Amino acid sequence: MRPDLFVAIALMLLPTSLLAQTTTSPQPKAIAWELCQAVPTDVAYPLRLIDCQPAPAILDPQGKSLWLRAKVERPQDNGPIALRVVGAAASEAWLNGTRLGNNGQPAASKAGEIIGRYEASFPIYERFWRQHDNHLIVHLSSFHGLVPLDRPMAEITIAAYPGPSRAGYLALTFLIAGSLFAGAFGFGVIHSLRRSGSSLALAALAALAGMQAVLESLRVLSAYTYPLHGLRLMGIWALSAGFALLLVFYVVSRFRPKARRPVIATTLGGLILSLLAPGYDLKTLLALMIGLGLSAIVAGLASRGRVAGAWPILVYLLGFMVVGALFPIGFIDLSFFLFAAGLILPLLMAEVIRLGRDDQKREQALTRAVALPDALTLSSSRGVERIPLDQIIAIVGADDYVEIRLLGGRTKLHSARLERLQTELPSAFLRIHRTVIANLTHARGYERRDGKGFLLMRHGPDLPISRNRFPTVREVVE
Repeated sequence: MRPDLFVAIALMLLPTSLLAQTTTSPQPKAIAWELCQAVPTDVAYPLRLIDCQPAPAILDPQGKSLWLRAKVERPQDNGPIALRVVGAAASEAWLNGTRLGNNGQPAASKAGEIIGRYEASFPIYERFWRQHDNHLIVHLSSFHGLVPLDRPMAEITIAAYPGPSRAGYLALTFLIAGSLFAGAFGFGVIHSLRRSGSSLALAALAALAGMQAVLESLRVLSAYTYPLHGLRLMGIWALSAGFALLLVFYVVSRFRPKARRPVIATTLGGLILSLLAPGYDLKTLLALMIGLGLSAIVAGLASRGRVAGAWPILVYLLGFMVVGALFPIGFIDLSFFLFAAGLILPLLMAEVIRLGRDDQKREQALTRAVALPDALTLSSSRGVERIPLDQIIAIVGADDYVEIRLLGGRTKLHSARLERLQTELPSAFLRIHRTVIANLTHARGYERRDGKGFLLMRHGPDLPISRNRFPTVREVVE
């Protein structure tokens, strides 16, 4: 098996096993909340709650103040316990009338609220618990959000404190991010050498995926305030949309360049429509799946047409679409970065190998060029004549002989075939037609006339260019 395919398959299988482990981890018991009205009192307990009704499934404190109440039981864990509040809101909590703490300061107005962090934990000491009938009250408000969220509150649970360590996730994410940034640098170097659009697209792909990996791990790295969470989610969607667009651009440019415009336009339309989906997780997932799906369609058509290199990319794209469908949240949090690394790093390996081979071919060509003579030796009944190569305008085939056209309108016949001369002459001499080898140092351009190509010469008549050799001549002359 090719080493680049081995790396790709290994990275594709890794997230599936990791996600299978994370989905089996126990989750804290959900709390049945009631939504209440608060009545201030002048006693020690901070307030009295009235008109309590079952709270909706989605708790939304954006632009208002929420008072929540619930009956809770102490978890069976023997270790420390804490109330964990994760969401875009300032918060304050009480258990059985005892204040657990506050994250910022919730209030009934924007002026009164003090911004809190997106994640907060309030330790619950053993003496706070009763034998039965434990009442938990949480006050939330969110007046400083910069981006409206469909699910502003991600979690309000009572669980072990502190929670599970995320050091392993952080280490893996940064390892992947480092690999992606290294891939971006590598393709940037390749682009500086070759000036190819594909290498620039792959460099941008790697950079966007690396930046998204850093942005995804920001919750672990920094206890940021809740207004920044919406901006973070917008940034993740924007990076995912950019990645999807560049992925489609790379695949269609490689396998179906003539369909580039309609496919890119379709991708842009789909990415814009993904903004209509509820929740930024779904927006991000849809953006990535749009890029994967359209790229898979293009790669599938190329595979059907037996285009080289299409089927491994098709299999890889389909594999990660399955992972995204089965584990949507895990795909965004981790598998996406592994997918990007598994796609880009093998391609970088292939490009490095190709560059090495090109360098080897270039050295061999230079060696052959040094060994080539600076003159063409002709033999005839009159003797041996050496004609300097810079005097030769073109060599035209004539059965078993060739006609050598020289400066000044002179011609010479030589008993040789074009096939042999093509291998012996330096790179300035290019086979432009079945019967013509031209010295490009005497060319001044090319053109098409009546559907036929011609090499324009500074001296002598223009030379015909065959249809299949016209792209090569155009590239060399330009």
